[in-house]
Amino acid sequence: MPTVRDQAVCVRHWDWSETSQTVSLFTREHGLIRGIAKGARREKAPFSGGLELLTRGEVVAIVKPSGALATITAWDLQESFPALRSSRPSFNAGMYLADLVCHAITDEDPHHALFDALLASLRAIGTSPPAATLRFQWATLVETGYKPALGQPGGGRTRTVYSFSPRAGGLVALGEAEGDNTHSTPVWRVRAPTVELLRRLDSGETIGDDDTSIDRANRLLASYLREILGRDLPTARWVFGDRPDDDRRSSSFPRTSRE
Repeated sequence: MPTVRDQAVCVRHWDWSETSQTVSLFTREHGLIRGIAKGARREKAPFSGGLELLTRGEVVAIVKPSGALATITAWDLQESFPALRSSRPSFNAGMYLADLVCHAITDEDPHHALFDALLASLRAIGTSPPAATLRFQWATLVETGYKPALGQPGGGRTRTVYSFSPRAGGLVALGEAEGDNTHSTPVWRVRAPTVELLRRLDSGETIGDDDTSIDRANRLLASYLREILGRDLPTARWVFGDRPDDDRRSSSFPRTSRE
C-alpha cells in the first residue's frame, strides 16, 4: 500500500470518535482522497490540532486499494483562508465550492488545474464571493470536460437573448431550441451580457464588476452543473437563495438561468 505526500484542501470532515476524524481531501497530485485520521484531535498527534474544513496543508496518507478508506497519518496546516470566516457570503461560497469538488470529480482522479483554481478562488473569496464562485464553477466545467459551447449559432448574428441547452452543452440556434424545449430537455433563455461575460472568462480576460451579469452567469452555470450532476447540491441554496420556479419542470432549485 503506497504512502503519498501531497498538498491538499480539506473539503469534508466528520467526527469519527472523540479523537479521530473521517475526511475528504482534495489533493493536487492524487485527486480526491477519503480517509480516517486516527487520533487527529489528540494533543501531540501530527495533525496540527485536527483537520479543519477548507484549510490547506501537506498530507501524508496510506492509500489502500479497492476504494477502501485511506489512513491519514499526518497533516501539516499551511493555509487557513481567514476571509472565509469574515462574512456569511464568503463562508457560504466556500462551502459551495467544497460541495462542488466532492460531487464533480471521482476519487483518486487528479485535476491539477482544478486544484489550483480552488486555491485561487479561496484566496480571492473575501474580495468578491460571486466572482470567486463564478471562476471556480467555470474551472470545474472545463476540467471535467463539460465546458459550455458559447459560439454564435445561426450564422453568427448578434443577439440580445440566446438559447442555452444543457443537453447540447451550450448555446443552440433558435429553431433547435424551440424543438428541444420539452419536459426532459429544458432550454433556457440567457441575456447577451451574461454570454459575453462568460466569453471573456473563457478567453482569460477580466470579467469586470457588473454584479448583475456575474450573478446571472453564476446561476446559469449552477443550473448547468445541476443538470450534469443530476442532483441538487445542498449548499447551492445558501449561495443562490430560493426563488419561484418558472420552468416547465418542478424543481427545488431556482431556475434563475431562464432570464
